[in-house]
Amino acid sequence: MGIADTRRDLPANRMIFEVRRDADKLAAFADDLEAVMEQYGLSEAEREAFRHIDLKSLAELGVHPYFLPQVSRLFHGTGYNHNRSTAAQAYGRSVVEGRGRLR
Repeated sequence: MGIADTRRDLPANRMIFEVRRDADKLAAFADDLEAVMEQYGLSEAEREAFRHIDLKSLAELGVHPYFLPQVSRLFHGTGYNHNRSTAAQAYGRSVVEGRGRLR
């Protein structure tokens, strides 16, 4: 689950990249995740991983390692990021501790 395992053609990678950089897309992501996943053409495996905020599964599917903590921030907020932030704690549980699903 490293950078060599990244699938550059994975729709989730494009979605994460664009949602992080566009306020309108971020708002749509927060309001209707299902519609945004449909718009980007995510596979059912990708959708299931997002529904459960399963960062480990996203990594196994080929999401870029840099994007994994970004996904946690998309769901848990980006304000005041530090090791004890909700986003960082969720990332740690899912990826570092290997618990997978957070929902």
